[in-house]
Amino acid sequence: MTTLAIIGAGPGLGAAVARRFGREGYDTALIARDQGRLDALAAGFADEGVTARGFAADVRDPKTLTGALDAAATALGPIEVLQYSPVPQREFMLPVLDTTADDLAGPVEFSVYGPVTAVQQVLPGMRGLGRGTVLFVNGGTAVVPHPERAGTSIAFAAESAYGQLLHDTLAAEGIHVAQLVIPGAIVPGHDRKDPAVLADTLWTLHQDRNGFRHFADDLDS
Repeated sequence: MTTLAIIGAGPGLGAAVARRFGREGYDTALIARDQGRLDALAAGFADEGVTARGFAADVRDPKTLTGALDAAATALGPIEVLQYSPVPQREFMLPVLDTTADDLAGPVEFSVYGPVTAVQQVLPGMRGLGRGTVLFVNGGTAVVPHPERAGTSIAFAAESAYGQLLHDTLAAEGIHVAQLVIPGAIVPGHDRKDPAVLADTLWTLHQDRNGFRHFADDLDS
């Protein structure tokens, strides 16, 4: 049995993805900062036949992130699918003329150093399996920068470039890398941006293994 690791797991999209992949037989490692919330989230899956466990880590702290991924692989099995989808902090979204070099440290740690740390940690295991999937989930500023959200616009662009490079480099090894851009908010009940619908989309990206960038909805949504 192999494992799905969700970095940035929460009760919305993360929970929906855990359920969707769980129906296909994947165990799920839920990774976020608060161990108590992760434990409660994992316990909620017990009656659904989904195996999930929480592993606390801060994506801006490489040591905790590598430790959580290592513990997840030891407890649940090799990580075949990695989803990187933490929600950016509000302080990352300052207007461009108010954004200093110091203000960019957090967004870059969050959206560049975090993904690189995670991918480097799981890549040997994926190579050992001979297969794997890395899924990046980003907002619309990954594609169209917004002057009022400079930090995420800059950092998401860098994360997107990293993902594209991985996609082009790892395809020959059977490791697929894809990005799902979700314009605006995740909206329960929305025909394209409901958490369960997005989880189906991410499952399809994992299965179809076709192309790097995909859109959950139109960019002006």
